[in-house]
Amino acid sequence: MLTHLGWVPAIEDQFAPFAADGLEPARVAVEQRGAYLLYTARGERWAELSGRLRHGAGGRGELPAVGDWVAITDPDGAERALVQAVLPRRTKFSRMAATDGGDAVEQIVAANVDVVFLTAGLDGDFNPRRLERYLTLGWESGAAPVVVLTKADLCADVEAALLDVEPVAIGVPVHAVSNVTGEGVDALAQYFGLGRTVAALGSSGVGKSSLVNRLAGEELMATGDLRADGRGRHTTTHRQLLLLPGGGLFLDTPGMRELRLWESEEGLATAFDDVAAAAASCRFSDCSHEREPDCGVRAAIVNGTLDRDRYDSWRKLQNELHWLAVKQDAQLRSEARKERRRFARSQRKASW
Repeated sequence: MLTHLGWVPAIEDQFAPFAADGLEPARVAVEQRGAYLLYTARGERWAELSGRLRHGAGGRGELPAVGDWVAITDPDGAERALVQAVLPRRTKFSRMAATDGGDAVEQIVAANVDVVFLTAGLDGDFNPRRLERYLTLGWESGAAPVVVLTKADLCADVEAALLDVEPVAIGVPVHAVSNVTGEGVDALAQYFGLGRTVAALGSSGVGKSSLVNRLAGEELMATGDLRADGRGRHTTTHRQLLLLPGGGLFLDTPGMRELRLWESEEGLATAFDDVAAAAASCRFSDCSHEREPDCGVRAAIVNGTLDRDRYDSWRKLQNELHWLAVKQDAQLRSEARKERRRFARSQRKASW
C-alpha cells in the first residue's frame, strides 16, 4: 500500500528514526480546519496534530500540507491518530497566503509532487501573463512543470493557441485537451505511474476536476455545470490527494483567484530564461536595463528577439519578489525586537 502512495527508499531512510520510536508513516490526503485525512498502510485514518507539533511549529509552512509524509501515533481505540512530525519535503508548490495583517506567510499548496499540471482554459480566458506566474512557482517547486490547456473543444484554432504558448512556456511540455471529447487526455498518461504524484493548479473553472475524472475513467470529483458565459463553475473547495485506479496519485486543488509569489528567485530565472540570456550580454553585471550603455536586454527588445510585454512581466514579478524580501526582513526585525523585549521583561521579573 505504501508503495502505491509514493513510498520510496529515500523516504524510508528519512523515516527510520521515527520507526525506531514506534511511529507509523502516513501521507496527508486532505486537510480541513486542522483535521487531516491520512492514507496509511492500514487504510484511511482521520488525525489531528499533537500538541507538541502544533505549538512547536515556527509557522504554517512547518505544519502538514496535502501530499506530505508524516509520522503518527495511532493507539488502539483512539478516535483519531496524532500527527507527531512532518518529514522533509522533496518538492513543494508554495504561494504567499492572504492574511488579515498583511504579513508575508507561506502557504504550501502541494507537497512531494513529481509533476505539476499548470492548467489554463482555451475558452477566451487564456492569459499568458498569468501562465508566466504559474510557471515561475512551478519551476521553483522542484517538480516538473507541464502546461495543460483545457477546453480545446471551445477553441477555434488550437494550433495557433499552442504557438502563442510556446514563447511563454520555454522548455515545458504543452498539451491541449478536451474533457468533453477526450481529445489529448491520453497523452497525459505518460506523467503517471505507480507511486507518482501529479498536482493540478490553475484558476477556477478551468476543468481540473473534470480532468481527473477523465484520467480516472470514473467520477472521483464533483464537477459543476457551465455558467451562462460558458466558463466552468468552481467546485473543488479543498485540496485532495486521490489514488487513481490505474496507478499514480492526482492532487486536485481549488481554483486560485490570486497567486502571489513566494521566494521564487530560481523559478523566475528559469521561467524567464530568455530574459536571463539577453541580460548575459549586458556590459554591466548589475545592469538595471534602463539607461546603461550596451544593455543586452534593451537591444533584444529593439531587434525583436525579446517581447516587450514579456520583459515587463519579468520586471513586475522581480519587483514583487523584492517587496516580499523587504517585507520578510521587516518581520524578522520586528520579531527580534519583540524577543528582546520579552527577554528584558523576564530579566526584570527574575531580579525581583
